[in-house]
Amino acid sequence: MLNLVLFGPPGAGKGTQSQKLIERYQLVHISTGDLFRAHISNQTELGQRVSKLIADGELVPDSITIAMLEEEIVKNPEAKGFIFDGFPRTVAQAEALDRFLESKGTAIAGVIALDVTEEELTARIAKRKAVSNRADDDSEKLKKRIEEYFSKTIHVLPYYENQGKLAKVNGIGNIDAIFGEITDIVDRLKN
Repeated sequence: MLNLVLFGPPGAGKGTQSQKLIERYQLVHISTGDLFRAHISNQTELGQRVSKLIADGELVPDSITIAMLEEEIVKNPEAKGFIFDGFPRTVAQAEALDRFLESKGTAIAGVIALDVTEEELTARIAKRKAVSNRADDDSEKLKKRIEEYFSKTIHVLPYYENQGKLAKVNGIGNIDAIFGEITDIVDRLKN
């Protein structure tokens, strides 16, 4: 099973690259953001809790996020692998994901980190907000999410680097060229 973590700050291009990876490798995409938005739009109890946290620019607690991820994995027993997008965001989440995958007889094959400057992120998200009007792209909330990434989430990278699973890709430039770099990494992981 090919399990990948696509890593990067808000606006790094994780969603765009995930779509291309899904098409090429027939992987199941698990985006915590998409899961949260689905729960919010369906007004589930979980969605209402998540909605308030996101509205305040806070991270959703590990217990909620992990339970949602486990549910998605169990729903896809025939999957060739998964792309985790927006998760893990903390070392505790990475450890929990490793334990859960190990209990299913699998593991993370590789972590691909998209490196993008803060200036580029701000420009991309302003453009995305104009098109999709996502609530979490509001300038103050966005600033908080980017700060959260660079102050907390970035610390997950050494966890995977110590396991020999981390690869970094420049996330600025032509989308297809970036994808080419990513597929080179994924093809090596498959072999």
